[in-house]
Amino acid sequence: MRTYDLSPLFRSTVGFDRLSRLIEHALSTDEAANSYPPYNIEKTGDDAYRITMAVAGFGPDDLEMTALPNALVVTGKAKKEQEGGQFLYRGIAGRAFERRFQLADYIKVVNANLVNGLLHIDLVREIPEAMKPRTIRIDAATPAASLPSQQAA
Repeated sequence: MRTYDLSPLFRSTVGFDRLSRLIEHALSTDEAANSYPPYNIEKTGDDAYRITMAVAGFGPDDLEMTALPNALVVTGKAKKEQEGGQFLYRGIAGRAFERRFQLADYIKVVNANLVNGLLHIDLVREIPEAMKPRTIRIDAATPAASLPSQQAA
């Protein structure tokens, strides 16, 4: 396993401690254990994203989505075994799962729908007006207005 020393980054930055935790978490996760269900993440616009998860065999009542600050958790409940049938081969996984996605600041879930075994989750970055860059107008003072005491003399 590789380790990265991020201390030079933190000498000149403030408030990026969350970044180090995200990197440590990403490097320490076991991909084999975290491979179900498969998913795609795509950018659909400048500030729009879509997560598509393959959840074959799950219905809307079997899935639960929870939006947390800077995280999205998608949970699938395992279905009960059907009585009377005997599987000769079982290739469609119906096991329970929990998939966590770390979200950047101001990313919000705007829509989710289940179509043909694919769960589509639409996200958008909504930056509050107070956080958007704004131009500050600079007024130029006239020489007479800047020296009122000399004007009265």
